Formats: sequence, C-alpha cells, structure tokens
Amino acid sequence: MQEIIEFLSSLKEILEYEFIQTERVHISLINIITLLMIMAIARISFYLISQLIKRARVNNEVIDKGKAYTMSQLVKYLIYSMATIFAIESLGINVSILIASSAALFVGIGLGLQNIFNDIVSGIFLLFEQSVAVGDVVEIDSLVGQVKEINIRTSRIKTRDGIMIIVPNSKLIGNNVINWSTENKRTRFVIKVGVMYGSDTRLVEKLLVECALNHPDVDNTPKPLVRFSSFGDSSLDFELLFWTEEAWHVEIIKSDIRFAIDDAFRKNNVTIPFPQRDLHIKSGFKD
Repeated sequence: MQEIIEFLSSLKEILEYEFIQTERVHISLINIITLLMIMAIARISFYLISQLIKRARVNNEVIDKGKAYTMSQLVKYLIYSMATIFAIESLGINVSILIASSAALFVGIGLGLQNIFNDIVSGIFLLFEQSVAVGDVVEIDSLVGQVKEINIRTSRIKTRDGIMIIVPNSKLIGNNVINWSTENKRTRFVIKVGVMYGSDTRLVEKLLVECALNHPDVDNTPKPLVRFSSFGDSSLDFELLFWTEEAWHVEIIKSDIRFAIDDAFRKNNVTIPFPQRDLHIKSGFKD
C-alpha cells in the first residue's frame, strides 16, 4: 500500500512539473496531456457528427448535398473554436484577459486585413444563406465552373478545363454571380445560325427544332423554339433556343447540335452564306 502511495505521489510530481512558469502562465505536463485530450475529443466529436449528418442526408431527401456540407462546416468551426478556447484555458491562460490585453493589436490587424475579414464574413453568409452551394455551376467574371468546396475564407471552383480556381468568398457575395444550378435545374441556352437569302424559312425552323429534339440531353418540355432574329447584311439570322438540365456539359451539347444542323442543311440544300462585302476602288491617277 505504501508503495502505491509513493508511486502516485511521484506520478503527481511528474505531471505537475512546470516546463514554463511566468507570472500568469504555468504550463506543466498535465496541461500538455489535457491539451492533447481536448484536441482528440474535438476531432472524434467532429467525425461522429459528420457521419450522423451524412447518414441523415442518405435517409432524408430534405437534406441535400449542399445543406449537409453547410451543416458539417458550421459544426466543424464550432467544435474547433470551442476546443481552441478550452485548450488555451487548460494551459493556464485566461482567455478574457488575453483578448482584453490584445484589443489594440486586434484593431490594428483588423485595419490592415479588412479584405481577409470581408472574405471570412462572406464565407459565413454563404454557409448560412446557401445562395451558392457545393456542386452548383456558377459564372463569375466570364469564368464558368463548378463549386467544389466553400471554406471560411475562400472557395474552390473547378473549370471545364479541369483547372481549380481559388476564389475569395467576397467575390461570390459582392459580384454579380450567375448560378446555373438553382432550384429549377433546367436552363435555357441559344445557338445562333444564319442562312442565305431566299432560303425556305419554315424549313429552316423545322430542321433546327428537329436537330435540338434529337439530342438526348435536350428537354422536350418546354419544346425548343426558333426565333427569326433579324435580316442580316448577308444572311437571314435565326436563334435556336432549347432547355437542358446538363448546364455543365452545355458546350458539348451545343457542338453536337451544330454538327446535326450542318448535316441537315446539307441534305436539304440550305446554305450558310459567307460574309459578303462590297469593295469600291477609286483610282487616284490622272492622265
């Protein structure tokens, strides 16, 4: 019994041995162990909660991919923020005193890092509002890409070329952003084509609609329609409007339809004219 008491006494001395000792901060081995336990508990807690969210998403159609990601990110920031506070407290540092003594420093940093704070606040708004969510196809500054990740300060957008672009969250909040993946997944696109003067316009309309309807990714409802847009300088100009849910692959769809239009026009003797220009030559020579 005496040996056990002596062992516990020695263990206590080892655990309470202070590596760092100042007027306000006392860091011992037990503080380090407590810190590691807090971080481990935070990591395990986040993993378990994220698994519950994933399971809820699978079993509940109301929780879609975007909502599940938002909930997961918010839980992640909350857990790790609380863990950081507890970890600092476990080292014997009073967080309230630390914040109060650093207030002036924070003000100075805030003035110098306004853009970063703006991005962070924008990230919080994105996570709550979900005006742009993971998986959405967006267009920003003529850049079209799919949102792969929304973090607290920046978002990762993958373009059609497979390039990953890192975009500050303030751009997704402050700029005019076209979100092609709204609640209505169906989006309308247009293909412009011109034919030679004298062509049968009703035949052109019929061929254009058929070419669109024959593509498997073009929706039949609403039905594709053709607009006779203008009498051009050297052609009769038409617009083929069609709806599709495959906004991400729309350039490939447009290309397929253009191939079909060219083939249909050739078979039906409909000509796409070359641009025509009148050239007047004046002679400056005198006899």
